[in-house]
Amino acid sequence: MTSPETGSATAHARAVLTALLDAGVSEVVLAPGSRNAPLSFAAYDAAAAGRLRLHTRIDERSAGFVALGLTKVGARAAVLCTSGTAVANLHPAVLEAAHAGLPLVVLTADRPARLRGTGANQTTDQVGIFGPLVATRDLAAGDPLPEPESAGPTHWNVQLDEPLVPADRWVLPPAGTSAETEIETEAGAGVPAGTGAPHRLARGPRTVVVAGDDAGAAARVLAERGGWPVLAEPSSGSRTGPNALRCYRLLLDTELARSIERVVVLGHPTLSRPVSRLLARPDVETIAVRHRGTWSDPAYPALLLGTAPELDDAPAADPGWLAAWLAADRSVSRQLDALLAAEPALTAYHVAGAVARALPPRGLLHVGASNPIRDLDLMAPAHPVHERRKVIANRGLAGIDGVVSTAIGAALGRPYGSRSLALLGDVTFLHDANGLILGPDEPRPDLTIVVVNDDGGSIFATLEQGAAEHAGPFERIFATPHRVDLAALCAATRTPHWQVGTRAELEHALASPNGGIEVVEAVVGRAGRRDLDARIRALAP
Repeated sequence: MTSPETGSATAHARAVLTALLDAGVSEVVLAPGSRNAPLSFAAYDAAAAGRLRLHTRIDERSAGFVALGLTKVGARAAVLCTSGTAVANLHPAVLEAAHAGLPLVVLTADRPARLRGTGANQTTDQVGIFGPLVATRDLAAGDPLPEPESAGPTHWNVQLDEPLVPADRWVLPPAGTSAETEIETEAGAGVPAGTGAPHRLARGPRTVVVAGDDAGAAARVLAERGGWPVLAEPSSGSRTGPNALRCYRLLLDTELARSIERVVVLGHPTLSRPVSRLLARPDVETIAVRHRGTWSDPAYPALLLGTAPELDDAPAADPGWLAAWLAADRSVSRQLDALLAAEPALTAYHVAGAVARALPPRGLLHVGASNPIRDLDLMAPAHPVHERRKVIANRGLAGIDGVVSTAIGAALGRPYGSRSLALLGDVTFLHDANGLILGPDEPRPDLTIVVVNDDGGSIFATLEQGAAEHAGPFERIFATPHRVDLAALCAATRTPHWQVGTRAELEHALASPNGGIEVVEAVVGRAGRRDLDARIRALAP
């Protein structure tokens, strides 16, 4: 093998890939292009040597979210693209990684610096293109290579000069063998490591623990030690154990909630207005553990800690506090189940409940934004710790973009044989339908994508703009009906598709996965959503 000339694009690209392999990157998602050819050849050769797994996507936005999904389940992943608008298409995934504190690696190919500011084809200012939240390292051939970030995204902008194709294949030594490690742990990334002595917390005040996105086991453990209820969002990683409440947000306008004296917050809570109002109450002491990711200071007054607090040895002031919350939760849960059982037609809540039941222990569920994750919040029960499920969502910025691709990436990163599902709305599905485009040689996970199709954006029906006085413009500017034939759309990518319209059909579809990527379309109505939500909010213990 002839060694590439020092300073060439081939040598530069191989040095970059070597640095990433040394940093533990094991997954590379590639979007094809000309300027990134040296990096693409290097990634291909590294995959051929068994040093990484290579994925190819034709769309950079999809590629970015596939890499994000891999990162969310514990893999170290990089996304690689060419220059110009290709780089801008990575921005949504990079912003999500920044706000969620995920160590996504972004490699963008660029022309040499001498061509910047000229009319060179596909050349723009890529240095700092992702804004002040993500630093760019602009790397010319021969520059020392830094370590990738470990608590947020890394952007390496790699200057590559012609020639762009190698004269030989890159022959890498095989990776050393090591014992497999289990990716999933109960701890979340939402609680960063702290320094110094932990904060000591008195047990006495009537306390609830709010577990937002990626709070992890720390929220559950704290609540159990304190004898407090835990208000855990589905993607918190804390919705396990005996203290987790199912219908907590329906209990936050009761006399029981009005007697709350203190709230401890872990993770990043984003779902519930009742929780937001609780955190803003001036009569409640709020203690928050800083979550990972940029802009991690809370939007409410709070004592901000770097790590989870410890408890003192004093007894709780109200030993019946937890029992009262658990009794109230059981009462409202029974009423909610009875209300939904009486609904004649399939609703989005039925779909969320069916998906929650279909998810086995140690299974993976990726949930889309808007209504699906809020529906799941009311329908998913708390499981015993030893039967925990992994539920994830893109809650850094809570966008609807890239959800199909993120779910595919996350499923690809899971241990072989574990059940993976995704739950999302029709608009979210359409926003990333090109995530279903995979070449014939691409790794494919077993993933059931459940699409709640109510022909539009039903979340707006539950908000202020869904009120009767706004009925005139509502359909055109908020509901946005699309009339898309999802079966035909899936057929274009040879993705198996089931359409179901009843609870029995849905349960059957979820119990009989075909293997590979498949779509289950659950057709529900949108007209009665606002009224149904009002009746649910009226439930009381």
